[in-house]
Amino acid sequence: MSSEGKAQLPTPEAASPKGEAKSPTPGPASPVQATSPTPGPAAPGTAAPGLLSGAHWADVGLPEEGAENDWDSTLGNDTESSTASISSSILKYRTINGRTYHSDSVTDGEYWGPNDEKQNEMLDISHHVMTLLLDGKLYTAPITDNPENIIDIGTGTGLWAIDMADEFPDCNVIGTDLSPNQPTWVPPNLRFEINDASKEWTYQPNFFDFIHMRWLTGAIRDWTAVYKEAYRCLKPGGWIEHMDSSGDALSHDNSLADDSALKQWGKIWQEGGKRLGNPVDLLPANLQEIGMKEAGFVNITKKDYLIPASPWPKDEKQKELGLYFSTTWTADLEGVCQFMFGNVMGWEKEEISAYFTHLKSELKDTSIHASVIYRVVYAQKPLDA
Repeated sequence: MSSEGKAQLPTPEAASPKGEAKSPTPGPASPVQATSPTPGPAAPGTAAPGLLSGAHWADVGLPEEGAENDWDSTLGNDTESSTASISSSILKYRTINGRTYHSDSVTDGEYWGPNDEKQNEMLDISHHVMTLLLDGKLYTAPITDNPENIIDIGTGTGLWAIDMADEFPDCNVIGTDLSPNQPTWVPPNLRFEINDASKEWTYQPNFFDFIHMRWLTGAIRDWTAVYKEAYRCLKPGGWIEHMDSSGDALSHDNSLADDSALKQWGKIWQEGGKRLGNPVDLLPANLQEIGMKEAGFVNITKKDYLIPASPWPKDEKQKELGLYFSTTWTADLEGVCQFMFGNVMGWEKEEISAYFTHLKSELKDTSIHASVIYRVVYAQKPLDA
């Protein structure tokens, strides 16, 4: 197992998503065990230390208007739905406060994210953020120059898969997701499928040259089991790459208070994941590295990237990155949070609304120099597998 790069906190003068300083996320505390490191659901009464309740945000009062540095964005994309040949049960979405979520018939567990047009717009902006972060690249793994078969697990609106199909026109590209939210006008070498990655994969062994996963936090109950399925379906010598975040915000200059909405986001998110049974503490628990090693992968490489949480850096590229990232964050807070905060954490609607107001205010305050870590882990199936 190797570590190719570790994140360094950006500064207001010049920020960079790449660096070699010590990573703020700890590694595994003990050797890899034979059993899966992914925990089961936690009891609702075992809240994490320092986690503020929903009532705190309702009681503390709303931030003063005009106290932050305002900025504006007109980002957004319209995404048309695809209705490929799928069973009608998949289209029986659950509705929560007027928003649609994946049906229980699609997955055995609960998935926090909605699957409607507003959420799709957020996913499209997120794809731009990840591409900007990687300097226009779609992946970091040293895959073959002439891949035959590539799959994107949890493809969302399918933009990554579309771009990969354009980059490799002679390659067969597949994008899978729980819902048919992808466009119909796509490259001829691309197809979308409705699949649940947490169940047994139906693809033949030793088939794919590259398996890509991105931003699946809170969607998987047992990461090691998913990596084992990926291992089985990869060709010997093939690569897997997984980019994700645990939602923790941090700052280099202590401008982010412990009781701020931004700092609390990671604590709330990780507590909700424990209660739901789908862990989101991938970085603190090193679930990506440990799970891939247990699945049998070799040449495991980790790299941490820091994304400004808002357009606070002076560096133009980092400012743009922070602008798009904060737009992604606030594009659909209601859809992202009403299931996890309300249904799982038990917050009242007024408490969630108060928290949103504080979070949005902090994201507009460029005196708060906060960043979020995204970790890329890629690994190879042994040539002699």
